[in-house]
This record gives sequence, structure tokens and C-alpha cells, in this order.
Amino acid sequence: MNKYKKLVLSIVLDLIGCVSYFFPGVGEFIDVVWAPISGWIMTKMYKGKPGKIAGVVSFVEEVLPGTDIIPTFTIMWFYTYVFEDKKK
Repeated sequence: MNKYKKLVLSIVLDLIGCVSYFFPGVGEFIDVVWAPISGWIMTKMYKGKPGKIAGVVSFVEEVLPGTDIIPTFTIMWFYTYVFEDKKK
């Protein structure tokens, strides 16, 4: 997948994670359902050890109340394509 398409997908997935804020009371249930899906998608988008770590972080971020606003997919994209590319 093109890195810019992956950026757009990352932003969309982060927005999906924030949807629970629009449903007071039901939002925590949505987070419980979305958290494992989010972690799984993260491990599929970003391979290797960094992807596995990011998958766990994404899962925890979605499960913990009040942390949905953190854009974990977008942060991982920047880590992979901006910060890691500079090291190479």
C-alpha cells in the first residue's frame, strides 16, 4: 500500500476510534468492541515488532476511558515513514 494511502487510512481509523465520544453511555461499549479490532488492524498495517507494540498500545488506548483522542494510527505512520526513514 502506498504510504500516503496508509496515512489517509490511519486518519480514518483514528476518527473511527473517536466516534464513541458522540454516543454518551454507549461509547464505552463501542470502545470495548473497537479496541481488539484496532489492535489487530494496527498489527496488519505495520509489520514486525513495531507493529506488534503499536497494536498493544492501540488496544490499551482504546480500552482506557478518555484516551480515544490520541491518534495512535497516525502517530505510528509518522514513526514509520518520517522518523524511521530519517534513520535509514
